[in-house]
Amino acid sequence: MPLLQINHLTLDFVLGGRALRAVDDVSLSIAAGETLCLVGESGCGKSVTAQSIARLVPTPPAQYAGGEILLQDRDVLRMKPAELRAIRGGVVGYIFQDPGASLNPVFRVGDQIREALRLHRPAQAGPDEVVRLLKLVGIPAPESRARDYPHQLSGGMQQRVMIAMALAAEPKLLVADEPTTALDVTIQAQILDLLRDLKRRLGMSILLITHNLGIVGDMADRVAVMYAGQVVETAPARELLRRPLHPYTRALMNSVPKLQANLRRLPAIPGNVPNLGDFPTGCRFAPRCPVARPECAGTAPALVEVEPGRHVRCPYFATV
Repeated sequence: MPLLQINHLTLDFVLGGRALRAVDDVSLSIAAGETLCLVGESGCGKSVTAQSIARLVPTPPAQYAGGEILLQDRDVLRMKPAELRAIRGGVVGYIFQDPGASLNPVFRVGDQIREALRLHRPAQAGPDEVVRLLKLVGIPAPESRARDYPHQLSGGMQQRVMIAMALAAEPKLLVADEPTTALDVTIQAQILDLLRDLKRRLGMSILLITHNLGIVGDMADRVAVMYAGQVVETAPARELLRRPLHPYTRALMNSVPKLQANLRRLPAIPGNVPNLGDFPTGCRFAPRCPVARPECAGTAPALVEVEPGRHVRCPYFATV
């Protein structure tokens, strides 16, 4: 049984009496101890999908229009507020993009970690456990760092504090939403190494959200690619990197810099992700697709299993 099973999730944002579809019929699963990478450009619906797991998307303006989110075989969309409070942190922990904005600037970082402990593990909500968590995520001199305010820490240290807060409740699933954004490449590598090590030591599952396919090979067991609110391809990570099938996945792969390539300019995907409420008819990637056919604009393709464990939302992937 998967730890997380999302079935046909559909979510709208209602603005001015108009329902704008942000997540459209998304199905995903994560097994215990597995890392799933959710990949796509900004605006594809990755973060909204991830925040929906613990129903963190405010309602209104959002409304869940269909589907189910089974977490440990319980439907999150049917949970009462008390049940939601128990799973937020206790079963699903979140690391958000900007640790500087997520940490409270007027409280010491140790107090913020202790608050998470008081909510989910009150018997361990003491200074020793705070120090242990800071040490677990690789923060030097954790006793003194626990007394620091967020502005006294570097971006990489702030992100480690966010990881310590997420781990305080010992979640089964860690959702890391662009955890290396705005960090330099050396610190990015350290954070990813830390997540790999924590997964191995604690046995938790990870949902890693990124637009950077360069880190997928190091982190992921499986990959789901999103575009305009839909999943367009899912596959084991090695298979997807070796042989991407959907034209959008191929375009993302071609946009990754390659050291051996002698290019004056990187390939880029023309145009932009369409805005909510302005999705094209038929295939949503067709206006930007280099191999689109006339019929792509008229017929919306289904997500079809084309090989064991591989799904593609393109009927012409074999001819590309």
